[in-house]
Amino acid sequence: MSELSDLIPVEAIRLDVAAPDWQSAVRTAGDLLVSTDVSTDTYTEEMLRNVEENGPYIVIAPGFAFAHARPSPAVRRTGMSWVRLSTPVNFGHETNDPVHLVVALAAADAGAHTQAMGALARLLADPDTSAALDHAPTPEALRQILVGDTTPEPESESDSAAAPAAAPRPSDAAPERPAAKGSAHGMHKILTVCGNGVGTSLFLKSTLDKVLDRWKWGRYITTEATDTISAKGKASEAVAIMTSREIARTLGDVGVPVRVIEDFTSTKEVDAAMRDLYDV
Repeated sequence: MSELSDLIPVEAIRLDVAAPDWQSAVRTAGDLLVSTDVSTDTYTEEMLRNVEENGPYIVIAPGFAFAHARPSPAVRRTGMSWVRLSTPVNFGHETNDPVHLVVALAAADAGAHTQAMGALARLLADPDTSAALDHAPTPEALRQILVGDTTPEPESESDSAAAPAAAPRPSDAAPERPAAKGSAHGMHKILTVCGNGVGTSLFLKSTLDKVLDRWKWGRYITTEATDTISAKGKASEAVAIMTSREIARTLGDVGVPVRVIEDFTSTKEVDAAMRDLYDV
């Protein structure tokens, strides 16, 4: 799998860019993908259309938009770009506007960049690293911070102390929640969902996996990142779905609990959603 530093060269980083609106910010990120021979102008239009059709769900954390679209012939190879804005712009998100950072992804397939998404989620979830990225003076300095993401985020004492001790069981769920489906051993599945299944859903999956690791529940719950259309068919296999407010509206009633997560990098918010789902 590709490392984050492999996908974002110095040439794909622009800092303190002036953009009058979200469309211009996304176009700037798309232009960097084009100039580094990652994608064509068509893919930039696909990223814009993704927001126009699905809403601002790509604004997955306060101040941060992750621009992307489905893998398509307009993608030449998997790559990313990084645009830090001089003045934040609004995407129309209820809680995470205004946006000062736009990272764009062009994925040649659904799997090669999974490791990079986990690394980026860890970087942005750490306050000190996030601040360093916000204040990096040059593209070279910013990329050096990206290259430095080589170790997992340490688990804090408060996180481990708060972790539930008991393993999840079908009976843990409230009456209206479904029993475990899937394996004969009662393995639960939770879907993380976005419009395309290759970008923001992977961010949320990474955060959910981190919570499950802290809880020591990874052996009992499997997670899967998927797109809106596939999620409707896969919902019967899952005990719950986690997604954005915009995608939750698109999904509607799928027969399992849907939990809205505003900040896809927040282990605190995902932890609270899990506690609600399992009454712990």
